[in-house]
Amino acid sequence: MQVNKHLERNALKLIKCMRIMAKILVVDDETSISTLLKYNLEQNGYTVTVAADGQTAYELIGKQNFDAILLDLMLPVMDGMTVLKTIRQDKISTPVILVTAKGDEFDRVFGLELGADDYITKPFSPREVIARLKAVLRRSQVDHHESERTDAIKIQNLVIDDNKKVVTKNDKILTLTPREYELLLYFSQRVGRVIDRETILTAVWGYEFVGESRMVDMHISNLREKIETNPKSPEVLKTVRGFGYTMVN
Repeated sequence: MQVNKHLERNALKLIKCMRIMAKILVVDDETSISTLLKYNLEQNGYTVTVAADGQTAYELIGKQNFDAILLDLMLPVMDGMTVLKTIRQDKISTPVILVTAKGDEFDRVFGLELGADDYITKPFSPREVIARLKAVLRRSQVDHHESERTDAIKIQNLVIDDNKKVVTKNDKILTLTPREYELLLYFSQRVGRVIDRETILTAVWGYEFVGESRMVDMHISNLREKIETNPKSPEVLKTVRGFGYTMVN
């Protein structure tokens, strides 16, 4: 308990530092939106860079280290989904929050599958953006801090090396999205516990997504395809009907 409290205090210190020093890339071709975001983020202590098209954003991401990216999907030159897919293929794990049009469920789901960490829908309030950004940064920093203290975790035929952010199955490296990795790590640290969807959302996404528990089901389904021998009859990450999910060792 003392160790957990120590980690929590250190994480809170990191969050305060991040609020002052975090570098955010805003990618949107609508000047009114990027200006609004830049103003509100800077008012909250963030350093902001703006890109008006996907190609420019991709080049900036390759040259600079950003702490988070706010990425619109409808962009000129290179669309947001291509930017996201490309940076994940390049093994760039910077947290990404997608900015989507209201009702574009397919884009949201597809973006999450590609490795986005969260999304907001237009029209949005600056307060919502700040809240979601803080949650993504908090989760990113806590993961980084805990990884310095974590040894490899073995779950059946899986080995999770959190120092290297590598997961192997039968000695073969698995390709997981950042969110799939966070889910797997979260469950591996709570083997045998039955965890409901709302708790998973709050813990892994770092924000209470009211009414969006389908995201958990979708990500767990994708994760099972990669970690289970038979995804239709899972032996590692099991469903407990009426309650949630549990990991079995």
